[in-house]
Amino acid sequence: MGNSLFKLTSLNLNGIRSAANKGVEQWLAQAKPDCICVQEVKAQAPDVQGRFEELAGLKGHFHFAQKKGYSGVAAYSRHEPTDVITGFGSEEFDAEGRYVELRFDTPQRKFSVISAYFPSGSSGEERQQAKFRFLAEFEPHLLRLKGEREFVLCGDVNIAHKEQDLKNWRSNQKNSGFLPEERAWMTKLLEQHRVVDVYRHLQPHTTGESYTWWSNRGQAYANNVGWRLDYHLATPNVAVTARREEIYRAEKFSDHAPVTVEYELKM
Repeated sequence: MGNSLFKLTSLNLNGIRSAANKGVEQWLAQAKPDCICVQEVKAQAPDVQGRFEELAGLKGHFHFAQKKGYSGVAAYSRHEPTDVITGFGSEEFDAEGRYVELRFDTPQRKFSVISAYFPSGSSGEERQQAKFRFLAEFEPHLLRLKGEREFVLCGDVNIAHKEQDLKNWRSNQKNSGFLPEERAWMTKLLEQHRVVDVYRHLQPHTTGESYTWWSNRGQAYANNVGWRLDYHLATPNVAVTARREEIYRAEKFSDHAPVTVEYELKM
């Protein structure tokens, strides 16, 4: 069993071309995850062709947005999936390229790795309402999936769940990402629907060490004025196999940091 750790990373790239220019491929070659789920690819199929189909030997599976230079997710894997699902059945949000699911099914088990990018509501009320619509549509999808298979969803959820998940929680209670309704959605998912926040399962008490995103304004990164917006959300049977977690901050590939968890899973 010693060698059956499945190393899974989540990273919002804030543009795949930009992250590549900042050395993300070299880092992947050293870090050697088995799979990396990326969000905000900000590219279309022609941009990826001949350049980003693979990263450090991992093969990419994509869900692009219809709008150019916007959103888009991918999952790069060392293992060949048995099936790839793009989109979760939402007319509005599948057009925005927010969901790709790799299935690794065997006769013994059904298991999925999902890369998801939740909408941000920070640009104004219109997008905040879109975010609420997304949460309302996504919850039943996750529940249905949980009834059928094991999964780990990696992604930029754009919600800091608790006070320990962001530096300035007091002044952010009326801001997107820390609104009571968004936090309540996360609480319901974790407590009522029993989906596990894997990082918190392994590190229940961290604050500053847990942040994964920093504003580009002011000295947010230098002063670690951050938010925890990037998650591994897993079914309980997968979550209990999590052995180690890391938020990598030695290099900066985007305004988000990569979140890696090692699971004791046979692939």
